[in-house]
Amino acid sequence: MKIDLTNTTSSKINAALMAARRASGSTAAGMVLTLVIVTDEGSAYDALKAANDASREHPMRTLAVIKRAGRSPRARAETRLDAEILVGSDAGSGETVVLRMHGELAAHAQSVVLPLLLPDAPTVVWWPENAPLHPAQDPLGALAQRRITDAVTAESPVGQLAQRAQSYSPGDTDLAWTRLTGWRSMLAAALDQRPSHITAAVVEGESYNPSVELLGLWLLNRLHVPVERIVTGGPGITAVRLRTKDGDITLDRPDGLMGMLSMPGSPDRQVALKRRETSELIAEELRRLDPDDIYSTAVRTPVERLREHDDTVPAAAEQIAQAVEASVAETDGGPTGPVGAVEAGKKPAAKKAAGKRAATRDGA
Repeated sequence: MKIDLTNTTSSKINAALMAARRASGSTAAGMVLTLVIVTDEGSAYDALKAANDASREHPMRTLAVIKRAGRSPRARAETRLDAEILVGSDAGSGETVVLRMHGELAAHAQSVVLPLLLPDAPTVVWWPENAPLHPAQDPLGALAQRRITDAVTAESPVGQLAQRAQSYSPGDTDLAWTRLTGWRSMLAAALDQRPSHITAAVVEGESYNPSVELLGLWLLNRLHVPVERIVTGGPGITAVRLRTKDGDITLDRPDGLMGMLSMPGSPDRQVALKRRETSELIAEELRRLDPDDIYSTAVRTPVERLREHDDTVPAAAEQIAQAVEASVAETDGGPTGPVGAVEAGKKPAAKKAAGKRAATRDGA
């Protein structure tokens, strides 16, 4: 069932929702939370589709807030609220209200949303794009127990992690972190099966992908070992290698579909690591509404603590430099030989890849 309301109010929307439930034969709401989606017209369809799919696991009321302040003076002066109400099969397993706010009303969205929140039920706010700098201080974000952003949609996805660290409040999370659940689960299970002393770790993935950086920061915090970052062509994260004295524990996924887990002394086996849809990510985030302390620790760790891979010096040149250094040391009886040999064996500092690759929405 679809109901269109023009130049309406929050009380009229509530009345229309009640009438729609009665018409469908259900007078009770039966929903567990309110999901507020702050988006624009261009992203509204995909965001609502993801929310509707997630509602089959979490019956909820979805409020899509679309601000249309207008460009012309006449459009800005026109203050109006239009609503589109979807109930039944059109709204998944809940109710959907699309709120289009015109004029000055767009600056006071919280006054429209507040009367429409389900009573005695948690509220989650999701920004598919253009998240505020401080989600918890945003007027709509202040209404929620959980606030979901997506760094991959930012102009500078990796730089967005620094902003998320600076503005973090309990209840904040990011879909770049949610995309790592499969990787973190597989790596933790591998170490449970084969407890090993990890000496270093390597994370491989495409450039400017915040999920790749967060995975490296998570390993850095949990294992307390140096983590090296290697840029590949993707898609997303392509491999993780944990160095041990017996060999590498490797989780490799070159195609974005299936991964291969390799451990010393064990046969290689395939594991499911398919890149997930946005609806699956939202459904996972709605399963828990308490603060995510592990995400908080990872995102607050500076990305600069990851070591960049340096392949600017060819291996042959390194071998020659080491051979010259060893020969001089034997001749002179000194531990290192002349300064020139030492300098020849050094690697120049790693440089960041030039240019920015377009970030993909399906993330890790």
